Amino acid sequence: MSEQYRIALDAMGGDHGLSVVVPAALEALKKFDDIALILVGDEAQIQATLAEHKAATSGRLAIRHASQVVAMDEMPAHAMKNKKDSSMRVAINLVKAGEAEAAVSAGNTGALMATARFVLKTLPGIDRPAICTVIPSMHGHTHMLDLGANVDSEAEHLYQFALMGSELAKAIDNNPNPKVGLLNIGQEAIKGNEQVKAANALLRESPLNYIGYVEGDDIYHGDVDVVVCDGFVGNVALKTSEGLAKMVSAQLKANYSANLFTKLAALISLPVLKSFRRKFDPRRYNGASLLGLQGIVVKSHGGADSFAYANAIGIARTEIIEKVPQRINKQLESLLAERQKA
Repeated sequence: MSEQYRIALDAMGGDHGLSVVVPAALEALKKFDDIALILVGDEAQIQATLAEHKAATSGRLAIRHASQVVAMDEMPAHAMKNKKDSSMRVAINLVKAGEAEAAVSAGNTGALMATARFVLKTLPGIDRPAICTVIPSMHGHTHMLDLGANVDSEAEHLYQFALMGSELAKAIDNNPNPKVGLLNIGQEAIKGNEQVKAANALLRESPLNYIGYVEGDDIYHGDVDVVVCDGFVGNVALKTSEGLAKMVSAQLKANYSANLFTKLAALISLPVLKSFRRKFDPRRYNGASLLGLQGIVVKSHGGADSFAYANAIGIARTEIIEKVPQRINKQLESLLAERQKA
């Protein structure tokens, strides 16, 4: 029997909780025969939901009871202090204890980051973890970080984000030399704030395949594999992109259904529309990595459906297989040695 990768799921987290997590877990178990899942949350509710789906616990599907739930609008500090038996905390504790190799949650992002950082700790040489996700582009996709974990990043932090993003791209995409760009308001050397300029200087001296400044439109059509930015900027860019995608989708639907002729046009162009929808379906890119931790934690979108959540489970599986934290740590050790020589 092949090795099984154990993943803990925060079954109560997110906007939909069990109604999404349980079917997603069952779908992931069908898709990947080398994973075992632990549903963390209220045991009675989990058992009832499994019964609704005509499923039960097995050697590949276990339950770990947790008596509390972190609310989506709960302050991270309050969750840390008062929700020590939350489904989120217990799932991360399982990673710390070695009972799981990764945790997935659709819960409160701030609480998840704070809890993961407190329980798992950061890798040596990493000051702050970062949130990284994949965004579709004309050339395939782009890894972008940070997307909200840090809203006042210094140059050294941006340098660390670049290193982590590069290692993730190597692991996920099997890309030995990913191109790394620093998000800025222009490509000219005189543009940008002091943090970005200082980070640019650090990255130009790094062994990374750093291509310099990139602008917002390069995220989608530029020849870049990893885009690095402060969490404030990254989160605004991501949410703006999500809003634009929803608007375009709604407008296409409205225009194609306007009258008989547009409906006929929609029928003719259906193969193209399906291809477009498949490539840019945000559910296929659901699952953001919390990089820089001594363990694997993946954040699913709070409003994700079961298809999207199953994708986040798949990302956790890939990061386990590719040993992403260990790769980042090895690269950090190498860079530290180079800096000491200099």
